[in-house]
Amino acid sequence: MRFSTVALLGGLASVARAHFQLQYPVPRGPFVEDNEPTFCDGYNDAVNNRTVFPLSNGIINLNSEHPQWTAGVIVSTKADPTSFGDFNNSAGTYQLVVQYFQQSGEGKFCFPIDLAANSNVTGLTDGANVTIQVIFNGGDGNLYQCADLTLSGSVSVPANATSSCTNTTSTPSTSSTAPSTSQTGGAAKGMMPMSGFAVGALGLALSIL
Repeated sequence: MRFSTVALLGGLASVARAHFQLQYPVPRGPFVEDNEPTFCDGYNDAVNNRTVFPLSNGIINLNSEHPQWTAGVIVSTKADPTSFGDFNNSAGTYQLVVQYFQQSGEGKFCFPIDLAANSNVTGLTDGANVTIQVIFNGGDGNLYQCADLTLSGSVSVPANATSSCTNTTSTPSTSSTAPSTSQTGGAAKGMMPMSGFAVGALGLALSIL
């Protein structure tokens, strides 16, 4: 019984530690697990070696460590966005360029992003320097990673950026429910509680230790 209890606790702990890693475009810096619940995974300044990224028909490639998750993408057209507020529009809400969607499955996942189609965001033009921020939630809180881009109307997604994806051509189903998050930042405000089942299971496991 004790072995099964330890296994249960281990399984719950693995859910709480679920992460994601942005594969393409290149993120601001190497993945830092402890900083992932904070703005841009802890990288507050834009990089000089930006990824030249398609203005139309782009792709985001990420690696999910969670079997069920929700994601979306916001954009800032500021030269060096350093806070969540820099991704807001004049109304004070995120400039969302990929609507939140829900997906099942771990591993590398590709989904489309067409910045030129977002006419509600000004500044998404050929040659513009922008920053995107992926918001990911596997059920245990929002996680964030950023990529600094130079938009181009004449480049395509490189083949090696999508060769490892299981669904390069599919379009994810849009979710009507966004991850719980503050529009102006604060990862602590965006945490999602564990499910009732997980809480109950954890309490049962602790009671029989």
